[in-house]
Amino acid sequence: MRRARLHRRPGTVYTEEKSGRFVSNFPLSYKLSWLPRLLSPSLAGDRKGLAARQAEWIEPAPRQTARLMFVGDLSAVANRAAPIVDPAFRDLFASADLVVGNCESPVVERPRFGLSTRLGIRHAMTARFLGEALEAMGIARERLVLSIANNHALDQGPDGFGETLEALAGLGVRVIGLAGEPVTKVLVPASLTVGFMAFTQWRNAGESDFVGRVNVTADPAPWPRETMQACDLLCAVPHWDWEFRHFPRAETGALARRLVQAGAGLVVGGHAHVVQPLERIGGALVAYGLGDLLGTAFARQPWPGRIGAVLAVDISLDEATRGRIAGYRVHPFFRMRETGHERLVPVEALGGRLRDNVVRRLAAVMGAEDAA
Repeated sequence: MRRARLHRRPGTVYTEEKSGRFVSNFPLSYKLSWLPRLLSPSLAGDRKGLAARQAEWIEPAPRQTARLMFVGDLSAVANRAAPIVDPAFRDLFASADLVVGNCESPVVERPRFGLSTRLGIRHAMTARFLGEALEAMGIARERLVLSIANNHALDQGPDGFGETLEALAGLGVRVIGLAGEPVTKVLVPASLTVGFMAFTQWRNAGESDFVGRVNVTADPAPWPRETMQACDLLCAVPHWDWEFRHFPRAETGALARRLVQAGAGLVVGGHAHVVQPLERIGGALVAYGLGDLLGTAFARQPWPGRIGAVLAVDISLDEATRGRIAGYRVHPFFRMRETGHERLVPVEALGGRLRDNVVRRLAAVMGAEDAA
């Protein structure tokens, strides 16, 4: 296995070999605004039509339900060790029939691009770290689905992508977002068949590296109808929108509507790294972004970027309403920085000015808790 070589010339910094170059498809205006928005996440945007943080959709409540739990991006960038997790969240994850998240870092034993990985430009985490993080959170590997459809999937090159798939298979984690699998059927332990459509709009490597490995098709037109009809629920998992903005762009909202029109009853996005609102489109629920489950930016990220959320969605198993959303609830938390790792704390356990700031930010984005 070839490793990235570091070359040095007098009077210059280290540079990496040209293969596997960092080539993104982000527009220039986005690139220029990345650092200002990281330091101060934007609250600009449209607040109309937002859904409450929790709701019951079916009356009377179904006799039987399956619980799908959605989490944000998962990475080791801000963590050298597994997180410390509040028992309330361990209990919450234990209640899930299936947990769905985004694998924001390639899973490799040794980075192929040492310098840029140490700087946080490229992502990487080991299988050991991922396993220990899942254990700390109480997430059962056999009930976990991770999307690899994100802009960091090729951060460690094509070989690192292959190693990631092998590592996740070795951990017993199911993968969605592969090229050639526009709809991935997953049987939930509660005997519910969910069709996942995971894709990324963004990439940090050349198009030729992504095509054939990662699903980059946002257009729902080619989704296989026969596979979709065999599912009780269709769930889109897009990696979309712009980072560090609490409200989605108009283009993102339009795409959400197309996904729902194509049959998605649930849409849960990622990539913004901050919490974003929920929206109800007909009988479908759209969660634009849940923030990070574990820090994917710098270790000392400003506090708005440390707010995350877990989305619990109960799906009816009753014959008359099977596959429909019975209810949902958002569980916000805060990632406290400690030496070498983070501590996941429920918002209500925070104190003082920090709690006031977090509560106000959540109310501005998702509405007040008591308004649900």
